[in-house]
Amino acid sequence: MTDDLLLQANNISHKFDYELFNNITLSLKKKESIAIIGMSGSGKSTFLNILSSLLTPFSGEVLYDNKNLYSLKQKKLLNIRREDFGIIFQAHYLFRGFTASENLDIATLLSGEEVSQELLEDLKIDHVLKQGVGELSGGQQQRLSIARIMTKKPKIIFADEPTGNLDKDTANIVMETLFNYIKNNDAGLILVTHENELANKCDKVYKLENLILQEIK
Repeated sequence: MTDDLLLQANNISHKFDYELFNNITLSLKKKESIAIIGMSGSGKSTFLNILSSLLTPFSGEVLYDNKNLYSLKQKKLLNIRREDFGIIFQAHYLFRGFTASENLDIATLLSGEEVSQELLEDLKIDHVLKQGVGELSGGQQQRLSIARIMTKKPKIIFADEPTGNLDKDTANIVMETLFNYIKNNDAGLILVTHENELANKCDKVYKLENLILQEIK
């Protein structure tokens, strides 16, 4: 892998009761954002889970730091996922019964990194830190979840419909924050979305359809 290459997926195939995709390849460079689009059920989220080490592919390899993720011992894989990967799920997975600030404190303890006040202001959640998670709107919870993930300064962010539950203005805030982060930290972003407008803001766009992944931008 070259110095600016963060992730390389080679000949990835996967199936459940039916074949989802076959022998698809994708590479991610530093400072690069990639969107993956496709019809519902095409396998976008499954492919993202494979890239982010959450799901073992039927065949193929995902190279990170010159190593195939799926040949690593589980402890090493968990360390990479915890320290180098940031995964934004459609569900927020926040700690219920805790305040927004306490959720960020937990992230700080796990990562050893301080929460950036600038990040909280960029995401417009600096004023809700004392509120309980259950008191936050869905959009605020999503932004809190993203802040918690970005606190550990991941090298790659994987995002599954990161703006799916947000209004347009809030979605723009979130995406601008993510794009600025990867540019300023030599990081990379791979996101799954059904929103063409959002996809076209990324450096590259791929469409997953009829078992293949095709670059369309």
